[in-house]
Amino acid sequence: MEFLRQHQLNIMLILIGICGILAFFVSITKTLSKKRRQALFSLELGAMFLLIFDRFAYIYRGDISSTGYWMVRISNFFVFFLSLTILHAFNSYLVDLFRTEAGYKNCPVRLRICKVITVLGIASLIVSQFTDFYYYFDEQNRYVRGDGIFLSYAFPFLVLFLDFSIIIQYRKKFRKLISLPLIIFSIIPIVATIVQLFAYGVSLTNIACVGMAIILYIFSLIDLNVKVESVKQREIEILKEEQKKMLVLFEQTATALANAIDAKDEYTHGHSMRVAEYALQIAQEADKDEKYCSEVYFAGLLHDVGKIGVPSSIINKDGKLTDEEFAEIKKHPVIGKQILSSIDKSPYLSIAANYHHERYDGRGYPQGLKGDDIPEIARIIAVADAYDAMTSKRSYRDPIPQDKVREEIVKGMGYQFDPDFASKMLHLIDLDTEYNMKEKEQVPELAGKNELVCDENSSVYSEGLRITEEITRFKMCCKVQDGFELEDAQFTLVLFDSLDGRVHFNDAQTKETLFTEFAEISFDGTAIKKDARKIKVETTEADGNDIAPTTTIDNSASFADAFKSGINFEGEAVKYLDHVLITLRCKYKTAKITVALMDNSRFAYLSLTGARCCFSNVEFIKTNEIITKDYIPRIAEEVSYINGPEGDIPNIQIDGWRSASSEAFLVSDGMTVSFHSKSLPTARLIWHCPFVTLFYADDKIPEGKNFMEFVCIRIDGENWEDNKVAENTITINKNESFDGWPAWKEMNKKGFDCTVHFHRHGNKITVTTENGGIAIKSVTIIKEEPPEVYAVLTGDQCVITNIKISR
Repeated sequence: MEFLRQHQLNIMLILIGICGILAFFVSITKTLSKKRRQALFSLELGAMFLLIFDRFAYIYRGDISSTGYWMVRISNFFVFFLSLTILHAFNSYLVDLFRTEAGYKNCPVRLRICKVITVLGIASLIVSQFTDFYYYFDEQNRYVRGDGIFLSYAFPFLVLFLDFSIIIQYRKKFRKLISLPLIIFSIIPIVATIVQLFAYGVSLTNIACVGMAIILYIFSLIDLNVKVESVKQREIEILKEEQKKMLVLFEQTATALANAIDAKDEYTHGHSMRVAEYALQIAQEADKDEKYCSEVYFAGLLHDVGKIGVPSSIINKDGKLTDEEFAEIKKHPVIGKQILSSIDKSPYLSIAANYHHERYDGRGYPQGLKGDDIPEIARIIAVADAYDAMTSKRSYRDPIPQDKVREEIVKGMGYQFDPDFASKMLHLIDLDTEYNMKEKEQVPELAGKNELVCDENSSVYSEGLRITEEITRFKMCCKVQDGFELEDAQFTLVLFDSLDGRVHFNDAQTKETLFTEFAEISFDGTAIKKDARKIKVETTEADGNDIAPTTTIDNSASFADAFKSGINFEGEAVKYLDHVLITLRCKYKTAKITVALMDNSRFAYLSLTGARCCFSNVEFIKTNEIITKDYIPRIAEEVSYINGPEGDIPNIQIDGWRSASSEAFLVSDGMTVSFHSKSLPTARLIWHCPFVTLFYADDKIPEGKNFMEFVCIRIDGENWEDNKVAENTITINKNESFDGWPAWKEMNKKGFDCTVHFHRHGNKITVTTENGGIAIKSVTIIKEEPPEVYAVLTGDQCVITNIKISR
């Protein structure tokens, strides 16, 4: 308190300057309501003059000159008067808040009472100037408290108390940045007033009021900024919403146009949409930003818009096109450019349409551009367009099996396709283990209605459903066609494998797709073994109400009669390695059919077929339930092709794409790894060979804790890298001993010895190897060097034996 007495005049001077500046800023503020601006201006200006007169009162205290005489009296009067004026301004501020922020037309009655008390306080102050009731001055011209000094404090005290009660009651109506300073403004002056009554010679109340006036302005400013930011954010959200709506409208328009284009060709329905999806995925794999990926998608949707200008007779011609007809087809990129060039806000659309038939080797059309001279967006769409063309049905062929499509893309790298984007497409193919990236062609009878009708000697088969380690459940109703008995009908599940997941009995198609039929399973619980190694059927009876198994077999007529009116079946299918388990249940019996396939590397598909029957309400459900090896009891020994010697770590058999891997070994400078590799009998493709993977994981297991894969190098020369954690450069040279890919595949069939050399210098790892005339050098630079780098041997449909590690 003594410190305040000594320095209060300097403190007042500082606060006077602050209040003056704030009053100026309030006067030029345009974002506040007029009445609130007036209230704040009066508050800050009143606070400034309050301290000016209070300071004069202290300066001229005890000055017996004529100037001192008048200054002391005038100053003290205005100190009391302005204190009440500030409270009046504060009440006006509250009134505006209630009307503008809280939405009250009529303010609380207590605010009106406060105005009355303020007027009475001013009147009492004027009367006291003639009665010396509040204060008087002694012969030394010094301020002396009168008998009514407590009444002078009672008026502001009562106003503040009423204000405080109002603020507490209605605080939830206001934002915190508004209610908090209001509470502070009400409490602090009350406390200061109480202290002031007992602390003579210190202007504690006045300084507190002025301080609160400053705080009130600061919080108002902060609240205003928050409000402006909120409005700005809302405007941004509205703008984004409008942009989203415009994007949706643009997408719907582009999709409608793309569908109209595809409708011209009965064999390319959905082509533009699929190309857009594939192109988008390629761009995402290439780590392109969201805006660019969106552009790639829309460019893919409209890449064939120029076909509008090509006669339908040419587009839908079944046979081979003449030179003149092909010349007409080749015009569609230029026509597409002309159509889309009018969309000047999206120039990428016309660019993609014009150049998507250019080839990387310069042999494309319409301009014969080469390499990077072809716009990037067109190079992406060229890969996606070619992939969909190969995986879609045409008038002269069925969709090409995905692994053959992959091989065609490999052959086209650097010739037809940009190698970088072609490699991204290859990675997408490798991830698509169930061949979902293709035209979805369902059997017409099953489409839409979930119904399959098989007439006498019918050759209708549903599209194959891939059976994996994830349990697939199914439901359907089986019914014999009218006029036939159960013994005349057939309800069959075909268990098979083929490259395209479809049933084939045409010799040419069987050979082309490597179709293999493992078994035919009847819904009466019997099964016929075809090319499977072994079949085991277990049939149990149910009680007619549910599917709980019992111990006897029911061959009663009621089971046969049920097929005439329709009988509901449910079941599940699952595969683990070389065993398939299919369960069929109805209210009469349960059948479990276990099938041992020829080896682990075979795929398994299920297809519905029959004769003189109808399947309705067909539903297949993927459950996300992954089984363990004990789920299917073995009926035959596992087929193993590991018959070579074992080296420093165990041998491995890899039945599918990276389905198994060797024990991890630490990469060190100068390390050499040698092994013997042989492809499995089912292997037929270039990449059915060993791979070398560099990675890090806390537990040294691929896909383990904190797993990071730096590169996967295939011995055929391909590699896959994660650009987020490493930068990779791979150099492939085919020397004189390379006799072509057929010879390469034959070498893998017979088996070969491979040696891989590793060199590590910090975060740079170089891997070299040469096999069958293909010399590979892979340089990996890890962006953030991990504690250790490990390597494993893996691959696709091959056996790796006699693994030796030399350091």
